Amino acid sequence: MRNIQVPGKRSQSTNTALAGHSEEQHRATSDSSSPTLAATRCGSMDAGTSRRGFAAGEYVKQLSQQSDGDRDLQEHRQRIQALSEETAQSLKRNVYQNYRQFIETAREISYLESEMYQLSHILTEQKGIMEAVTQALLLQADRDDPALGDAAPRGGAAAHSHHPPGRRWRAGRDLLPESPGKYLVYNGDLVEYDADHMAQIQRVHAFLMNDCLLVATALPNRRGAYRYDALYPLDGLAVVNVKDNPPMKDMFKLLMFPESRIFQAENAKIKKEWLEVLEETNRTALPRPAPTPPESTNPFDEDEDEEEEDEPSELPEDLDVCIAQRDFEGAVDLLDKLNEYLADKPVSQPVKELRAKVDERVRQLTDVLVFELSPDRSLRGGPRATRRAVSQLIRLGQSTKACELFLKNRAAAVQTAIRQLRIEGATLLYIHKLCHVFFTSLLETAREFETDFAGNNGCYSAFVVWARSSMRMFVDAFSKQVFDSKESLSTAAECVKVAKEHCKQLSEIGLDLTFIIHALLVKDIKGALQSYKDIIIEATKHRNSEEMWRKMNLMTPEALGKLREEMRSCGVGNFDQYTGDDCWVNLSYTVVAFTKQTMAFLEEALKLYFPELHMVLLESLVEIILVAVQHVDYSLRCEQDPEKKAFIRQNASFLYETVLPVVEKRFEEGVGKPAKQLQDLRNASRLMRVNPESTTSVV
Repeated sequence: MRNIQVPGKRSQSTNTALAGHSEEQHRATSDSSSPTLAATRCGSMDAGTSRRGFAAGEYVKQLSQQSDGDRDLQEHRQRIQALSEETAQSLKRNVYQNYRQFIETAREISYLESEMYQLSHILTEQKGIMEAVTQALLLQADRDDPALGDAAPRGGAAAHSHHPPGRRWRAGRDLLPESPGKYLVYNGDLVEYDADHMAQIQRVHAFLMNDCLLVATALPNRRGAYRYDALYPLDGLAVVNVKDNPPMKDMFKLLMFPESRIFQAENAKIKKEWLEVLEETNRTALPRPAPTPPESTNPFDEDEDEEEEDEPSELPEDLDVCIAQRDFEGAVDLLDKLNEYLADKPVSQPVKELRAKVDERVRQLTDVLVFELSPDRSLRGGPRATRRAVSQLIRLGQSTKACELFLKNRAAAVQTAIRQLRIEGATLLYIHKLCHVFFTSLLETAREFETDFAGNNGCYSAFVVWARSSMRMFVDAFSKQVFDSKESLSTAAECVKVAKEHCKQLSEIGLDLTFIIHALLVKDIKGALQSYKDIIIEATKHRNSEEMWRKMNLMTPEALGKLREEMRSCGVGNFDQYTGDDCWVNLSYTVVAFTKQTMAFLEEALKLYFPELHMVLLESLVEIILVAVQHVDYSLRCEQDPEKKAFIRQNASFLYETVLPVVEKRFEEGVGKPAKQLQDLRNASRLMRVNPESTTSVV
C-alpha cells in the first residue's frame, strides 16, 4: 500500500522557525524580568558596546572611579534604569512584531495539519474497505478463479477501457463503497514515474469512477492481480498535460495537494483519451457523499461524540482549531451555533467574557478570509477560486467587504492576464487575443458575482462601477496598440468591429457595456477619421493640380475588367456607359481615383460608426466631396477648348448624378437615416451646372 507522508523539508523548516521564535520569546521574557541583566545590557548600550561576555562588576567599578560623588552615581543609576525600561519596551515591541511572523508560520503549519486531518478521515474510511479487499484478493489469487472477470461498471453505464484482450482484472466485490449513481467511466494500464528524477517506479492500473479515481499497483509475482494503492476524490484532483521531451513522452500529471504523481500512457492516443475523460468526468462529477465508516473501525467516532457534547465555553478553542486548519465553513458554523445559544441568555459576566473571546476569533477569521481574497494571493483558478472565502464573509455579515475584495481580486487578475499577452506583429491578431482574454474574464466574473451575491442587490452598483473601470483598462491597451501606432483606417475599423462583437456577447447575461466602449473610444476614432480625411483631401488636391482632363487608356481588357469590378463594389452600377472602345474610359483619372478613395473611406468609417460620431463622419464626407466639386466647377468655368469643356461636363455628370447619389444612399443604409447636408450639397452642385459661367463659390 502506498505510504502517505508529509514532505519532510517543509515540516523541518517550519519546526525550525517555531523553535527559533520560542527561543526568542524566552530570551525576551528573561531579559525583561531580570533587572540586573537589563541594567547590564543597558549599561553596555550606554558604554557603546554590545559584545558578549560583558562584566557588570568591572563596569560598575570603573564607573565609581570616574564619578565625582554620590550624586553622580545616582544620575548614572537613574539613567541605567531608564535604559532598562526602554530596552524592556523595545523587547516587547519586537515580540509583537515577530508575532505576525509567528502567525504566518502557523498558517503554513495549518496547511499541513488540515491535509493530515483530511487524510486521517480518508484512511479511516478506507480501513475497513482495504481489509476486505485484501482478503478477497488473496483468496482469489490462491484459487485463480476467473469467475470474477473484468470489473464491470456500476449503474449500468458503459465504460471505456484500453487493456489488452484476454486480460483479467482481479478485484474484491466491495472494492468501493456503494453510493447512488456510482459507475466505472474509464480504466487502463499506466506506468508511474518519479516526479523529481523521472525514473520508472511501478506499473499501475487506474479505475476512473464518476466521482473518484482508484489506483491499483501490479503484484510482482501474480500475473493479473493488483493491490489497492490510493483513492482520490475528483473534487480535489487536477490533471496537467506534460509536454513531450523524448525519450519521456505520453505523460500527464495528477495533482492532489500536497502531492503529485506522474503517469505514462501506452501511446499518444491513450494519453489524449485519459486527459479528455478526466477533464469531462471532473466537470460532471457527482457530489461526494458523506462518509459512513463502520463504527468499529472509525477511531474518530468517540471524538465526534465528544465534540457534540462540548460546552459553549469551549467554542473559542474550537474556533482556533478551525481557523488553523482553514476550515472556514466549520468556523462560521460554530459562530452560528454560539449566536443561537446566546440569543435567549441574559447578559451576565460569563456571557460577556465568552462574547469578547469569540469577537477576537471573529476578527482573526475575517483577517484570514480577507487575506485569501487579497490580490497578493495566487490569481489562478478563475473567479470560482474566491467563492469559498466570499461566501463565508457574507455569512459573517461582511457583504460589502466581500464584494470590494472580490472585485479587487478580479481586477488584478484581469490586469495580469492583459499584461501577460504577447504583442504580436499583426495588430489584428493581438486584438483578437486581447478581446478573448478580457471579455471572457469579464463574463466569468459577472456570472460568479451573480452566484455569490444573488441576495445582495446593493452590491450590483459596485459591480457596474468595477466593469466600467475594467473597460477603461481594456480600452487603454486597445488604443495603445491600434490608434497610437498609427494603423490604417481599415485595420482600426476591423479591430473596433471585433471589440464590439465581443462586447455584445455580454448581453447574454443582461450586461450591456456597448455605450461604455463607445464613450471611451470616441476620441480616438474621431482623431483617426479626421486624420484619414486630411490624407484624402491632400491626395485629391495633388491630383487636381496635375489634371490634364484626358480620357483614361487602360491598355488591356484585364485592366478594364478590374476597374469595372472596383466600380461595381463601390456601388456604381452604370459604369459601362462611361467606357469606350479599345480599353478607353470616358472619364478623367482624377475623378475615378476620387470615387474609389471616397467610397473606401465611407465603408471603413461606417464600420466605426456609432451615434456620437454622426456629425464627425458627415462633416468629413462633405469636406472631401467639396474638394472634387469645386475643382470640376472651376475647370468648367475656366476651360475655353470646346472639346475639353464637353469632356469636363461628362465628368461632372458622372460625379453629380452617379457618385453623389451612391454616397447618399450608402450613408443612409449604414446610419439608418438620410443626410440633409449631402442632399443640399448635390442640389447646390446642380445650380452650379445650370449657370456654369457663374463665379459664385459653393463653399
